[in-house]
Amino acid sequence: MTIPISPGLFLAESELEFSYILASGPGGQNVNKVATAAQLRFDAARSPSLTDRVRTRLLELAGSRATRDGVIVITARRFRTQQRNREDAVERLAALLREATHRQAFRVATRPSRAARQRRLDGKSRRAAIKRGRSASYDD
Repeated sequence: MTIPISPGLFLAESELEFSYILASGPGGQNVNKVATAAQLRFDAARSPSLTDRVRTRLLELAGSRATRDGVIVITARRFRTQQRNREDAVERLAALLREATHRQAFRVATRPSRAARQRRLDGKSRRAAIKRGRSASYDD
């Protein structure tokens, strides 16, 4: 089974490794007996699904969630069931991958034209003249 990330990028579920650990928080009597928190491990450094650009950006975005070996570890413990926590971990990884695949728009630095600068200065002069006209002048 594959997980769709973005157009042209799919992640094979065989690349994901899950383990379950005890979770803190709500769960009643089961909280100390049942391992409901899901821990997802994704080896981004050796994933055949990712391009080099996406891989580099993903590891950069992952921050402390990435190990030195390039494995991303996501721990999901928001929900009371293993299945919901597993789905939450997969969705969080997919969101991280979507953000990594997004290419930032290249900004071209522009400058205002000479006419635009002149219009700005003319407007400032006009406004200053209006304000000067408001002040009361006392002739002695």
